[in-house]
Amino acid sequence: MMVLSEQLPRIFQANLARLYERIIEPAMDGLVVHPILEDGEARSMDEFLDRAGAQVDNYTSNEAAKSFVLTLAAVFERQLSSWARAMGLVDLAKLRGFQEHLLACANLASIDLAIGDLGTELTEIFTVANVVRHGEGASCERLRAMAPALWSDTASDYVDLMPGPRLPSENLRIRRNDLVRYIRATTRFWGRADPLPMAVTDPPYWLS
Repeated sequence: MMVLSEQLPRIFQANLARLYERIIEPAMDGLVVHPILEDGEARSMDEFLDRAGAQVDNYTSNEAAKSFVLTLAAVFERQLSSWARAMGLVDLAKLRGFQEHLLACANLASIDLAIGDLGTELTEIFTVANVVRHGEGASCERLRAMAPALWSDTASDYVDLMPGPRLPSENLRIRRNDLVRYIRATTRFWGRADPLPMAVTDPPYWLS
């Protein structure tokens, strides 16, 4: 007899994997990214336009990466809610926000979120998503404290194209390895929650 709550973790893991492998990864691979952006005075109009185009390329790639984190976070949060309902979690309506849903679901599956920094990375994903969605605010301040590596004042491959004062939320950098960390964390969670035989507890997503 198939039990819905036992099937869902594997289904959720597969859905996230397909989203990453069929949409996110090919889309990011298709974007042009320049390892270094040239600065200084251009020697010709063509050189000036080439440099401006390179800045736009890298800026667009970063915006795409941020939007994909938002998508991953939204899908994962919806999955947590669906699984909690399927598991018959008592007082589900009293749970407020991502963190409470995450902790409740981890407890249901006896997942230790401290192992491999799983809880830290899942919290980071959702906090990044909040910054992408809302910009400046408490989430941005919290993210800068928990993941300062997502910002760099000396990067040679990024120029903020937004006019006006420099805003931390606009200078948030999401690189390819960050996306890999995030898909690995979300699929690892469901692998650990999967009670069925041959569960994939360590999905094959590796940092480059």
